[in-house]
Amino acid sequence: MTSLFLYDDSAAREFDPFTLTRPVSELMAGAVITRERWEKISGTKAAAFIAAEHLRHFDEPGAPRALIGDAVIPAGSLIANSRFIPALASSLQTAPGELEKSGAFHCGDEICAVRISEPVKSSDLAGAALPLSALSRDAGTCVMKGRWLGAVWDLIGTLTDQLMEDIPSLAAELQTVPVDATVIGTFGVFREAGATIEPYVVLDATAGPILIRAGSTISSFSRVVGPCYIGAHTTVVGDAIRACSIGDTCKVRGEISNSVMIGFSNKGHTGFVGHSYLGRWVNLGAGTTTSNLKNTYGSVQLSTPSGMRETGAQFLGTLFGDHVKTGIGTMLTTGTIMGAGANVYGGSVSSKYVPPFAWGSDDTYEIKKFIDVAERMMMRRHVELSADGAHLLEDAYAVSRGKRQ
Repeated sequence: MTSLFLYDDSAAREFDPFTLTRPVSELMAGAVITRERWEKISGTKAAAFIAAEHLRHFDEPGAPRALIGDAVIPAGSLIANSRFIPALASSLQTAPGELEKSGAFHCGDEICAVRISEPVKSSDLAGAALPLSALSRDAGTCVMKGRWLGAVWDLIGTLTDQLMEDIPSLAAELQTVPVDATVIGTFGVFREAGATIEPYVVLDATAGPILIRAGSTISSFSRVVGPCYIGAHTTVVGDAIRACSIGDTCKVRGEISNSVMIGFSNKGHTGFVGHSYLGRWVNLGAGTTTSNLKNTYGSVQLSTPSGMRETGAQFLGTLFGDHVKTGIGTMLTTGTIMGAGANVYGGSVSSKYVPPFAWGSDDTYEIKKFIDVAERMMMRRHVELSADGAHLLEDAYAVSRGKRQ
């Protein structure tokens, strides 16, 4: 049986603010976590991920653990690049029987995965300097369908196209039931059995399909505009949700467009969020608003570990790391990075970069208090912060103290 390992290369490890607390393989691209895509293609659960050393305690349900130290990746294993997003439908353009024979998997001119013929030490990949091409063997190749994430903002820039592809593929594998709501447009609208749609809901499939997963609730007077994915046990409380991917167990109210919520996050009040990405356990205070377009209508710059970079994107809002909190009436400028664990309040935030674990504009969270708050928030969703989860936050805190401020 193939063993699957997900590898964050050097480019992936610059996907700030998310890689402080999670590997890139645990980010949602379109409607699906990247690791889950690779698991479907390989036909096996991921054995481990290879990423920055400070993620060694990463612990989430369904996710593999980190491969650390001198652990050995056995011969025959598949090592996949976390920045490649395989298509859910017909990812392999080579005959399925060739999967086990192939030594390299290509998309375009780049190798997105390799099957190793000899054991490899995880320490050889720990520093992210070794490209997968260095591990490929001459045993045939497969061509894959999918897309590359060149930078963190591509998670937003490719969202609409990714949802257009993902939703029909996901819906085809689900038990769906009739939709008893006002439907506009000709794209597919799919309601998984167990999803609740209250009266006076409008589902607008003019521009793309819509999928509503089991256990979710779309409340009266909500408008869901495709392409749009609503995850399991998520509640849409009202207003307009446009071209979004909303993960499991979220609460969404107010206007939100072209944005991703990985899961277990709250936007329970009014306020506009556009072209933004929310990690897990984010809570946006009432009236929190992101700017996603400059007054000059020019390309948005984003702060990265390598300095300010031009994204080439005209629309880009805020990237919220895991466990970010905003106070009532928080206003965020175009292309803002909110570091993991930051808690901001007091109105307008003019800085395009808010450091991890910031408290207000000029102070830092005490890590013990931060973990206490994280535990209380998670228990509200009946999730316990494990000992490893707490260690992860402590390691992230320690690492962040040495990063750019």
